[in-house]
Amino acid sequence: MTEHDRSASPQTSSIQQLRATVNGRVITPGDASFDEARTIFYGGFDRHPAAIVRVRDASDVSQVVSLARENGLELAIKSGGHSLAGHSTTDGGIVLDLSEMKDLQIDVSGRTAWAQTGLTAGEYTAATAAHGLATGFGDTASVGIGGITLGGGVGYLVRKHGLTIDDVLAAEIVTADGELLKVDSESHPELFWAIRGGGGNFGVATRFKFRLHKLSSIVGGMLVLPASPEIIASFIAEAQAAPEELSTIANVMVAPPMPFLPQEVHGELIILAMMVYAGEDVDEGERVIAPFRPLAARPIVDMLKPMSYPEIYPPEEGEYHPTAVGRTMFLDTIKLPEAETIVEYLSTSEAPMRVAQLRVLGGAMARVGAQATAFAHRSASIMVNVAAFYEGLEERGVREVWAREFEEALLRQGEGNKGGGVYVSFLGEEGEGRVRDAYPGSTWERLSEIKGRYDPTNLFRLNHNILPATGQKETSDG
Repeated sequence: MTEHDRSASPQTSSIQQLRATVNGRVITPGDASFDEARTIFYGGFDRHPAAIVRVRDASDVSQVVSLARENGLELAIKSGGHSLAGHSTTDGGIVLDLSEMKDLQIDVSGRTAWAQTGLTAGEYTAATAAHGLATGFGDTASVGIGGITLGGGVGYLVRKHGLTIDDVLAAEIVTADGELLKVDSESHPELFWAIRGGGGNFGVATRFKFRLHKLSSIVGGMLVLPASPEIIASFIAEAQAAPEELSTIANVMVAPPMPFLPQEVHGELIILAMMVYAGEDVDEGERVIAPFRPLAARPIVDMLKPMSYPEIYPPEEGEYHPTAVGRTMFLDTIKLPEAETIVEYLSTSEAPMRVAQLRVLGGAMARVGAQATAFAHRSASIMVNVAAFYEGLEERGVREVWAREFEEALLRQGEGNKGGGVYVSFLGEEGEGRVRDAYPGSTWERLSEIKGRYDPTNLFRLNHNILPATGQKETSDG
């Protein structure tokens, strides 16, 4: 191919068109910032986009979407870049990078906020906390609010205030035809239903209107206990019995050589628990958390205290890009048999880091109807994520087998754990069957119909994809 042929290729002409039309930065191979811009949170994805467009506004988003559609270019959407399946990047396509869209308009008296989707959970939380207000996201500050919201959002306020999507009042979405739509319960209600849990299948969310909750302070932090089966089962029992103001995340794991952990526990199994009591009474919060301390003869680390909500997010290393595999599931119970299985699998793996993360659900999340949003697993009691880190492709295969067998062993335990779906935001690249598990029964068919209406050619396919139903017209639903 001659130089003239290359300059006339659709890809090259598309990049030239992008540079001429968008207000944001267009980064291409050879630019000094290209390697930094193409990097996502998780390691193991060495992909080279043709261009990365750091958009500035919804108009830029519309331009990029339209150009990708018209030229048949693969399109990846990046908010915080935390996709476990690597959907935030592409080989040879365009990355639409939202990270510079960070406008946040807080209505303190109305307790709402319009937030652009380039904001991270940590940035949003710090800004709203200055007014004694909060919206619940996940447990990691650097996650982009776009991706976590579209998937559902299970975090530190899940039992008190529900999923992130339960606080979404409206959104602005650029659909596959490049049109910017404002969606809520009255305008495009089917699309509004679909984006609350259906992932990035239906368009690019540029802004969300969130409900804010009064939250001047919390009681919580980190509690580290030894991880015997009895202590694991007792921890879960206490978390389920606690009032819904308390949300917990219990990471059963091999103790890493971290400075806050005594050297004698390094390499031993521990429960590293993150806890948040989101009630108004500090003394009551102290009483609710107190029963967790004596589950062991003495805690290994006790950092539980009154604090501001943003303090719950641990500091992160900017250059940390872990390579890991995992499985996600919902269980009805974790009693002694399940706890014994957790200890067995974590003890026998040779992975340098392996974990079973246990999140007790219920409360406000469960009071929303299963058909009210695209997140259908409202009655789930406990979410479990098992993961193992790896180095190299050969090791990855071994870890994947371990994670699948771990999952199957847990699901075999007891009559209540016979398979209960998955959380879409914690899926890796695991196939259509696993995506269907995230959207049981009629939820899948309804999402497919809406996909067919708003994205009939499946432009937005770098996600946990829902194929468009055939025969749908590309029209709005009013």
